Amino acid sequence: MKVAVFGNSVDAGFIDVLQDFFRYFEDKCIEVQLYQPFYSHLINIHGYYPYYTGFFDSYADFDPENKLIFSVGGDGTFLHSVQCIRNYKIPVVGVNSGRLGFLADTSQEQLIDVLNLLIDGQYNTIERSMLEVDIEGYNKPYFNYALNEMAVLKTDNSSMITVRAYANGEFLNNYWADGLIIATPTGSTAYSLSVGGPILTPDSENFVINPIAPHNLTIRPIVVPDTYELLLKVEGRGSHFLASLDSHSVNVGFPSSITIKKSSFKLKTVILEGHSFFGTLRNKLMWGLDKRN
Repeated sequence: MKVAVFGNSVDAGFIDVLQDFFRYFEDKCIEVQLYQPFYSHLINIHGYYPYYTGFFDSYADFDPENKLIFSVGGDGTFLHSVQCIRNYKIPVVGVNSGRLGFLADTSQEQLIDVLNLLIDGQYNTIERSMLEVDIEGYNKPYFNYALNEMAVLKTDNSSMITVRAYANGEFLNNYWADGLIIATPTGSTAYSLSVGGPILTPDSENFVINPIAPHNLTIRPIVVPDTYELLLKVEGRGSHFLASLDSHSVNVGFPSSITIKKSSFKLKTVILEGHSFFGTLRNKLMWGLDKRN
Protein backbone atom coordinates (compact mmCIF):
# COMPACT_ATOMS: atom_id res chain seq x y z
CA MET A 1 0.00 0.00 0.00
CA LYS A 2 1.15 3.53 -0.74
CA VAL A 3 -0.06 6.82 0.74
CA ALA A 4 0.90 10.48 0.40
CA VAL A 5 1.41 12.98 3.23
CA PHE A 6 0.99 16.72 2.69
CA GLY A 7 1.61 19.57 5.11
CA ASN A 8 2.91 23.12 5.39
CA SER A 9 3.99 23.66 8.97
CA VAL A 10 3.21 22.40 12.47
CA ASP A 11 3.95 23.58 15.99
CA ALA A 12 6.58 21.89 18.12
CA GLY A 13 3.86 20.42 20.33
CA PHE A 14 2.58 18.33 17.44
CA ILE A 15 5.88 16.55 16.74
CA ASP A 16 5.16 13.74 19.23
CA VAL A 17 1.93 13.04 17.36
CA LEU A 18 3.77 13.04 14.04
CA GLN A 19 6.34 10.59 15.36
CA ASP A 20 3.55 8.10 16.16
CA PHE A 21 1.93 8.88 12.80
CA PHE A 22 4.98 8.13 10.66
CA ARG A 23 6.08 5.22 12.86
CA TYR A 24 2.73 3.59 12.20
CA PHE A 25 3.40 3.56 8.45
CA GLU A 26 6.93 2.31 8.93
CA ASP A 27 5.83 -0.54 11.19
CA LYS A 28 3.13 -1.53 8.68
CA CYS A 29 5.61 -1.34 5.76
CA ILE A 30 3.40 1.23 4.03
CA GLU A 31 5.11 3.38 1.43
CA VAL A 32 4.90 7.13 2.08
CA GLN A 33 5.28 9.78 -0.60
CA LEU A 34 6.00 12.92 1.42
CA TYR A 35 5.57 16.54 0.34
CA GLN A 36 9.14 17.82 0.00
CA PRO A 37 8.60 21.31 1.54
CA PHE A 38 6.91 19.73 4.56
CA TYR A 39 9.85 17.37 4.99
CA SER A 40 12.22 20.36 4.87
CA HIS A 41 10.13 22.19 7.47
CA LEU A 42 10.22 19.24 9.88
CA ILE A 43 14.00 18.93 9.54
CA ASN A 44 15.00 22.59 9.57
CA ILE A 45 12.55 23.88 12.17
CA HIS A 46 12.03 20.88 14.44
CA GLY A 47 15.04 18.66 13.76
CA TYR A 48 12.71 15.74 13.08
CA TYR A 49 13.45 13.25 10.29
CA PRO A 50 10.18 11.48 9.40
CA TYR A 51 9.89 8.13 7.66
CA TYR A 52 9.33 8.31 3.89
CA THR A 53 9.93 6.28 0.75
CA GLY A 54 9.63 9.09 -1.80
CA PHE A 55 8.85 12.78 -2.34
CA PHE A 56 6.58 14.98 -4.39
CA ASP A 57 6.69 18.73 -4.95
CA SER A 58 3.50 19.31 -6.93
CA TYR A 59 0.80 17.56 -8.92
CA ALA A 60 3.38 16.97 -11.68
CA ASP A 61 5.24 14.33 -9.67
CA PHE A 62 2.37 13.18 -7.45
CA ASP A 63 1.97 9.40 -7.71
CA PRO A 64 -1.59 8.49 -8.81
CA GLU A 65 -1.04 5.03 -7.29
CA ASN A 66 -1.41 6.51 -3.79
CA LYS A 67 -4.49 5.06 -2.10
CA LEU A 68 -4.95 8.01 0.29
CA ILE A 69 -3.46 11.44 0.87
CA PHE A 70 -3.15 12.73 4.43
CA SER A 71 -3.34 16.50 4.87
CA VAL A 72 -1.63 17.44 8.15
CA GLY A 73 -2.66 20.84 9.51
CA GLY A 74 -5.92 22.74 9.43
CA ASP A 75 -8.57 23.44 6.84
CA GLY A 76 -6.23 25.86 5.06
CA THR A 77 -3.68 23.11 4.60
CA PHE A 78 -6.42 20.79 3.38
CA LEU A 79 -7.40 23.30 0.70
CA HIS A 80 -3.75 23.71 -0.32
CA SER A 81 -3.42 19.94 -0.72
CA VAL A 82 -6.17 20.00 -3.36
CA GLN A 83 -3.81 21.91 -5.67
CA CYS A 84 -1.37 18.98 -5.51
CA ILE A 85 -3.75 16.15 -6.29
CA ARG A 86 -6.01 18.14 -8.65
CA ASN A 87 -8.28 15.73 -10.54
CA TYR A 88 -6.79 12.49 -9.22
CA LYS A 89 -9.62 10.50 -7.65
CA ILE A 90 -7.72 9.87 -4.42
CA PRO A 91 -9.52 10.38 -1.07
CA VAL A 92 -8.12 13.06 1.23
CA VAL A 93 -7.89 12.55 5.00
CA GLY A 94 -7.62 15.72 7.10
CA VAL A 95 -5.43 15.37 10.21
CA ASN A 96 -6.06 18.32 12.51
CA SER A 97 -2.98 19.77 14.18
CA GLY A 98 -4.77 22.82 15.53
CA ARG A 99 -8.25 23.95 16.44
CA LEU A 100 -11.58 24.13 14.61
CA GLY A 101 -11.68 22.17 11.39
CA PHE A 102 -14.55 20.89 9.25
CA LEU A 103 -12.28 19.29 6.65
CA ALA A 104 -9.31 18.43 8.85
CA ASP A 105 -11.53 16.64 11.34
CA THR A 106 -9.28 13.80 12.57
CA SER A 107 -8.09 14.82 16.04
CA GLN A 108 -4.75 13.96 17.61
CA GLU A 109 -6.41 11.71 20.16
CA GLN A 110 -8.17 9.66 17.47
CA LEU A 111 -5.29 9.41 15.03
CA ILE A 112 -4.02 5.85 15.56
CA ASP A 113 -7.55 4.43 15.81
CA VAL A 114 -8.44 6.24 12.58
CA LEU A 115 -5.35 4.88 10.85
CA ASN A 116 -6.35 1.35 11.79
CA LEU A 117 -9.82 1.87 10.33
CA LEU A 118 -8.42 3.38 7.14
CA ILE A 119 -5.88 0.61 6.55
CA ASP A 120 -8.62 -1.98 7.17
CA GLY A 121 -10.82 -0.21 4.60
CA GLN A 122 -13.51 0.68 7.14
CA TYR A 123 -14.46 4.00 5.62
CA ASN A 124 -16.63 5.58 2.98
CA THR A 125 -15.98 8.54 0.72
CA ILE A 126 -17.87 11.73 -0.02
CA GLU A 127 -17.54 13.33 -3.42
CA ARG A 128 -17.42 17.10 -3.06
CA SER A 129 -18.28 19.50 -5.87
CA MET A 130 -15.72 22.09 -6.92
CA LEU A 131 -15.87 25.39 -8.77
CA GLU A 132 -14.20 26.12 -12.08
CA VAL A 133 -13.43 29.82 -12.51
CA ASP A 134 -12.52 31.78 -15.65
CA ILE A 135 -11.36 35.37 -15.21
CA GLU A 136 -11.62 37.47 -18.35
CA GLY A 137 -8.23 38.60 -19.63
CA TYR A 138 -6.29 36.82 -16.89
CA ASN A 139 -3.97 34.45 -18.73
CA LYS A 140 -1.30 33.92 -16.10
CA PRO A 141 -1.00 30.30 -14.92
CA TYR A 142 -2.99 29.60 -11.80
CA PHE A 143 -5.11 26.80 -10.38
CA ASN A 144 -8.57 27.96 -11.42
CA TYR A 145 -10.55 25.56 -9.24
CA ALA A 146 -11.90 25.96 -5.72
CA LEU A 147 -13.27 23.49 -3.20
CA ASN A 148 -14.74 26.01 -0.74
CA GLU A 149 -15.52 29.23 -2.52
CA MET A 150 -14.67 31.85 -5.06
CA ALA A 151 -14.87 35.41 -3.74
CA VAL A 152 -14.45 38.85 -5.26
CA LEU A 153 -13.20 41.32 -2.68
CA LYS A 154 -12.41 45.00 -2.50
CA THR A 155 -8.80 45.87 -1.69
CA ASP A 156 -7.92 47.18 1.77
CA ASN A 157 -7.93 50.87 0.91
CA SER A 158 -10.70 51.02 -1.67
CA SER A 159 -14.39 51.83 -1.56
CA MET A 160 -17.08 49.23 -2.11
CA ILE A 161 -17.17 47.37 -5.40
CA THR A 162 -20.12 46.76 -7.68
CA VAL A 163 -20.84 43.21 -8.83
CA ARG A 164 -23.50 42.67 -11.47
CA ALA A 165 -24.49 39.00 -11.16
CA TYR A 166 -26.18 36.77 -13.73
CA ALA A 167 -27.45 33.20 -13.22
CA ASN A 168 -27.79 31.12 -16.38
CA GLY A 169 -27.82 34.30 -18.42
CA GLU A 170 -30.59 35.97 -16.41
CA PHE A 171 -29.81 39.11 -14.43
CA LEU A 172 -29.91 38.36 -10.68
CA ASN A 173 -28.81 41.48 -8.83
CA ASN A 174 -26.43 44.39 -8.73
CA TYR A 175 -24.42 43.95 -5.52
CA TRP A 176 -22.85 47.08 -4.02
CA ALA A 177 -20.75 45.60 -1.23
CA ASP A 178 -17.30 44.79 0.11
CA GLY A 179 -17.43 41.60 -1.94
CA LEU A 180 -19.39 38.58 -3.07
CA ILE A 181 -18.91 34.89 -2.26
CA ILE A 182 -19.86 31.95 -4.46
CA ALA A 183 -19.67 28.91 -2.18
CA THR A 184 -19.98 25.17 -2.71
CA PRO A 185 -21.75 22.97 -0.15
CA THR A 186 -18.30 22.30 1.36
CA GLY A 187 -17.63 26.03 1.51
CA SER A 188 -20.97 26.72 3.17
CA THR A 189 -19.30 26.04 6.54
CA ALA A 190 -16.35 28.36 5.79
CA TYR A 191 -16.21 32.02 4.70
CA SER A 192 -19.86 32.05 3.63
CA LEU A 193 -20.98 30.87 7.09
CA SER A 194 -19.02 33.67 8.77
CA VAL A 195 -21.02 36.31 6.88
CA GLY A 196 -24.40 34.75 7.63
CA GLY A 197 -24.81 32.17 4.89
CA PRO A 198 -26.76 28.91 5.23
CA ILE A 199 -25.19 25.52 5.89
CA LEU A 200 -25.57 22.94 3.12
CA THR A 201 -24.91 19.21 3.40
CA PRO A 202 -21.96 18.00 1.26
CA ASP A 203 -24.27 16.14 -1.13
CA SER A 204 -26.39 19.22 -1.82
CA GLU A 205 -26.18 20.09 -5.50
CA ASN A 206 -26.24 23.84 -5.02
CA PHE A 207 -24.19 27.04 -4.88
CA VAL A 208 -24.58 29.79 -2.29
CA ILE A 209 -24.36 33.39 -3.55
CA ASN A 210 -23.58 35.50 -0.50
CA PRO A 211 -22.72 39.23 -0.33
CA ILE A 212 -20.12 40.61 2.08
CA ALA A 213 -21.33 43.70 3.96
CA PRO A 214 -23.84 44.82 1.30
CA HIS A 215 -24.83 48.49 1.21
CA ASN A 216 -28.54 47.54 1.01
CA LEU A 217 -29.71 45.62 4.06
CA THR A 218 -32.46 43.88 2.07
CA ILE A 219 -29.83 41.89 0.15
CA ARG A 220 -29.61 38.32 1.43
CA PRO A 221 -27.84 35.07 0.46
CA ILE A 222 -29.49 32.97 -2.22
CA VAL A 223 -29.10 29.27 -3.04
CA VAL A 224 -29.13 28.20 -6.70
CA PRO A 225 -28.64 24.82 -8.42
CA ASP A 226 -25.04 23.97 -9.23
CA THR A 227 -26.06 23.35 -12.84
CA TYR A 228 -26.22 27.12 -13.26
CA GLU A 229 -23.39 29.03 -14.89
CA LEU A 230 -22.77 32.27 -13.03
CA LEU A 231 -21.38 35.46 -14.53
CA LEU A 232 -20.03 38.32 -12.41
CA LYS A 233 -19.26 41.73 -13.91
CA VAL A 234 -17.09 43.62 -11.43
CA GLU A 235 -16.51 47.38 -11.37
CA GLY A 236 -15.13 49.83 -8.84
CA ARG A 237 -13.41 53.14 -8.23
CA GLY A 238 -9.98 51.73 -7.52
CA SER A 239 -7.54 50.13 -9.92
CA HIS A 240 -8.19 46.49 -9.06
CA PHE A 241 -9.96 43.97 -6.85
CA LEU A 242 -9.06 40.55 -5.45
CA ALA A 243 -10.36 37.32 -6.91
CA SER A 244 -9.90 34.67 -4.23
CA LEU A 245 -10.07 30.92 -4.80
CA ASP A 246 -9.85 29.09 -1.48
CA SER A 247 -6.33 29.68 -0.18
CA HIS A 248 -4.93 31.82 -3.01
CA SER A 249 -5.90 35.07 -4.69
CA VAL A 250 -5.00 37.20 -7.69
CA ASN A 251 -5.26 40.93 -8.42
CA VAL A 252 -7.64 41.72 -11.25
CA GLY A 253 -8.10 45.12 -12.86
CA PHE A 254 -11.43 46.93 -13.21
CA PRO A 255 -13.67 46.29 -15.05
CA SER A 256 -13.64 42.52 -15.44
CA SER A 257 -15.95 39.55 -15.94
CA ILE A 258 -15.73 36.23 -14.11
CA THR A 259 -17.48 33.03 -15.16
CA ILE A 260 -18.12 30.35 -12.53
CA LYS A 261 -19.46 26.84 -13.04
CA LYS A 262 -19.30 23.41 -11.46
CA SER A 263 -16.06 21.60 -12.18
CA SER A 264 -16.14 18.49 -14.34
CA PHE A 265 -14.44 16.54 -11.54
CA LYS A 266 -15.07 16.19 -7.80
CA LEU A 267 -12.82 15.79 -4.77
CA LYS A 268 -13.09 12.65 -2.67
CA THR A 269 -12.86 12.95 1.10
CA VAL A 270 -12.99 10.22 3.71
CA ILE A 271 -15.78 9.67 6.21
CA LEU A 272 -15.25 6.93 8.77
CA GLU A 273 -17.90 4.40 9.69
CA GLY A 274 -19.97 5.75 12.57
CA HIS A 275 -19.21 9.37 11.66
CA SER A 276 -21.56 11.81 9.91
CA PHE A 277 -21.74 15.39 8.69
CA PHE A 278 -24.38 16.24 11.27
CA GLY A 279 -22.22 14.78 14.04
CA THR A 280 -19.34 16.96 12.90
CA LEU A 281 -21.61 20.02 12.94
CA ARG A 282 -22.77 19.31 16.49
CA ASN A 283 -19.18 18.83 17.61
CA LYS A 284 -17.56 21.79 15.85
CA LEU A 285 -20.38 24.26 16.48
CA MET A 286 -21.05 22.93 19.99
CA TRP A 287 -24.73 22.42 19.34
CA GLY A 288 -26.62 21.05 22.32
CA LEU A 289 -24.16 22.24 24.99
CA ASP A 290 -26.69 24.80 26.22
CA LYS A 291 -28.46 22.89 29.02
CA ARG A 292 -31.69 24.73 28.22
CA ASN A 293 -31.87 22.61 25.05
